[in-house]
Amino acid sequence: MAPGERFTDRREAGRRLGAALRSHPLTQPVVLGLPRGGVPVADEVSRALGAPLDVLVVRKVGVPWQPEVAMGAVGERGTAIWNADVRAHTRISDAELDALERRERAEVEARVARFRAGRAPRAIEGRTAVVVDDGVATGASARVACAMARELGAAHVILATPVAPPEVIDGFREADEVVCLASPRSFMAVGQHYVDFAQVSDEQVVAILQAAPHADRETRRRSPG
Repeated sequence: MAPGERFTDRREAGRRLGAALRSHPLTQPVVLGLPRGGVPVADEVSRALGAPLDVLVVRKVGVPWQPEVAMGAVGERGTAIWNADVRAHTRISDAELDALERRERAEVEARVARFRAGRAPRAIEGRTAVVVDDGVATGASARVACAMARELGAAHVILATPVAPPEVIDGFREADEVVCLASPRSFMAVGQHYVDFAQVSDEQVVAILQAAPHADRETRRRSPG
């Protein structure tokens, strides 16, 4: 991607990301979008790979007086990851942190119920989990999502994102592989790298998941071996 170039929207970014991933050897991939913004990107990736689509629900735990700064993130099935440096700087008590974590976990459970509408999550044991977001800033949500995919039995975990700062990509250890289309040193915010970065609604996420094709048969045909 040329310096200064922006993605038109999440769909266009997803098509580019899917094209980049097609050259990778993927064993029975499952594409896992991070709601909400990562799901339209993941939908295009799943179509490019002929792979099934699902979500991994994670929530950032932000500093109370500066919510955009992540102390960590929590996800389904009790998964969590924490930024020790931010926690130390904020000096938040254990009781306050527990309350913040409980609040975000409740939202995780509510979103799981809303997005899946009673559907069981896609089985990823022994498969390649392609974790997709529309961009990575601090990396907290992406880290907990990749850790969660690993705990759920994925044989190989790939973080796939259109844009992220180079220091986050360089230090990312929770995935076996990172596929990132743009990693500008001048990174300030994910939205700056899109022409259209309109908010994605819960209803849009539900509609995408309901319309996603069941592509396991095609995935098996595409898998090496």
